[in-house]
Amino acid sequence: MILPPLLLLALTGSSATALPADRYFTITVVDEATGRGVPMVELTTTNSVRYYTDSNGIVAYHEPGLMGQRVHFQVKSHGYEFPKDGFGYAGRALDVVEGGSATLKIKRVNIAERLYRITGQGIYRDTILVGGVPPTPSPVINGLVMGQDSVQNAVYRGKLWWFWGDTGKPDYPLGNFHMSGATSPLPDQGALDPDRGVALSYFVREGGFAKEMAPRPEPGPVWLDGLVVLPDETGQERLYAAYTRVNPQMEALERGIMRFNDDREIFEKVVETDLKASVHPGGHPFIHTDGDQRHIYFPHPFPYVRVEAEVSALLDLSRYEAYTCLRDGSSLDSPQIDRGPDGEVRYAWRRNTPPIEPKRQEELIKAGELKEDEVLLQLRDVDTGKAVAPHSGCVYYNAHRGRWITIRSEIMGSSMLGEIWYAEADTPVGPWVYARKIVTHEKYSFYNPKQHPVYDREGGRIIYFEGTYTEFVSGAPERTPRYDYNQIMYRLDLDDPRMVLPVPVYGLGKDEAGLFRTRASLPANHRERSVPFFAPDRPAEGLVPVFEVRSVDGATELRVGPDTSGQLLFYALPADTAEPPATAVPLHVFVDNAGSRREYHVEQSNASTGLTRQDKPLCLVWRSPTRLRWE
Repeated sequence: MILPPLLLLALTGSSATALPADRYFTITVVDEATGRGVPMVELTTTNSVRYYTDSNGIVAYHEPGLMGQRVHFQVKSHGYEFPKDGFGYAGRALDVVEGGSATLKIKRVNIAERLYRITGQGIYRDTILVGGVPPTPSPVINGLVMGQDSVQNAVYRGKLWWFWGDTGKPDYPLGNFHMSGATSPLPDQGALDPDRGVALSYFVREGGFAKEMAPRPEPGPVWLDGLVVLPDETGQERLYAAYTRVNPQMEALERGIMRFNDDREIFEKVVETDLKASVHPGGHPFIHTDGDQRHIYFPHPFPYVRVEAEVSALLDLSRYEAYTCLRDGSSLDSPQIDRGPDGEVRYAWRRNTPPIEPKRQEELIKAGELKEDEVLLQLRDVDTGKAVAPHSGCVYYNAHRGRWITIRSEIMGSSMLGEIWYAEADTPVGPWVYARKIVTHEKYSFYNPKQHPVYDREGGRIIYFEGTYTEFVSGAPERTPRYDYNQIMYRLDLDDPRMVLPVPVYGLGKDEAGLFRTRASLPANHRERSVPFFAPDRPAEGLVPVFEVRSVDGATELRVGPDTSGQLLFYALPADTAEPPATAVPLHVFVDNAGSRREYHVEQSNASTGLTRQDKPLCLVWRSPTRLRWE
């Protein structure tokens, strides 16, 4: 569809240099698997002029002197591949003519699919230049925002509310450092299809630039996180947020809780908290009910801080709890590990006691205070077993998987802060172990990823998340025009075969009717359970089902392969798998002399006396790095 000139000018906000749409050569780069346009693909000519596809995957090309010529474009993008020729060039020569077009197919290496840019200038710039119709009402500039850092959002009073940190503007390098905000409709209230875009309505000040949503009279930027909606004493919804005011070195000068004033449309300080407190609210919280207890969990780095889901508790740090192995009142400076009479480390929810962050966890291991299999944070690459150092991210319950899932950035991975991982756990606190990388960047950061459960589709099979794309602390040689320091949306299909991950398989003990169970089939009376190994709970190519069957004499036995007479327990790799992942270990069979008693263990030391290990293991499962017992 070709837009009329007056509408084109209205959408672009410009009366200047745009050519008629039929003068451009339209280059569209699409995902070869989905056919959808891919944003942020770099096209480079032989004289090093670079162009970047907009959020529809389009480049509007018009270069005086090259129109009517054959022009070669090298093609590259983070997490995508383009075929190389015999000389190693990933690109293609195109016959560039006015009004012409070409489509390039690019292979996605990322498991997650890049959808569009949410913030900043020129989101659908090239779509408009070639006469296309953008999906959003403000496709090239909104709130005069050029760039925005780190999203926070919450469902509040019938809308989705969005807030961002430091925000750039067109007329000066320094912009708004006291949070910006916007709203958008909810999916059932007329929102755009999340596959297409987000229609943001910014809060703006005079002149049209995004207004300060958390103004403070004292100097220093103010950052909000930990957004939570709670009823006040009248039962009316109120929106709260944790705030931090920082100095130029990004060190905290002040912390506390703010509340949104709906009349003034700004956040106002309610309480200032102690900077030296053992716990603070932060991250992307969720409310979870366990039994008759309803808590707000703050997942930074994981949901190891919580408080009762009521306003009086939220405002009082003395009522916050940390899930920790430190004794009550212990500090990180002089940690005292809580151990039971048997020497086993004990984790519990404790007040006035800090959680153990990843860096401190490593220090305690090196100091000999904790063993590697005694710590909570055990994230590792499912294929290589390499430890994944978690940075920021989010945790939410996913109904499709029936588990808690995390989308999380990695610090010091193959890039400084540009790798995004997915993992699952049976409870909010864990065990978090095997993870899969779903997004990668080469020398570029993509931090503070935030999933949007409100956009979940097909019961959570399709999920959406965004993150901040920036060259900050990345080592990138140059910034990506328009995309840098802005938010980019991704989509992830949890039924992608690559997303089949090993989950905890719990041991029931030798005296129980069965041997192993995943969480979905655990007996209700089993509260604390060991995790002897991990294994997938759903089929995938290369996996075999493992069943529990009863022999005629009542003995319990595990068998590999279809056996509808037994109970399906989990899936595993065949014992003779040629090149198993580094994380795979044999599940051995141990039998007594009469052949009537069997046990199954990864470690021979766990087998009962008098049993002999068979030569061939039953199957291959995934190593358990944790000796903790989980409820």
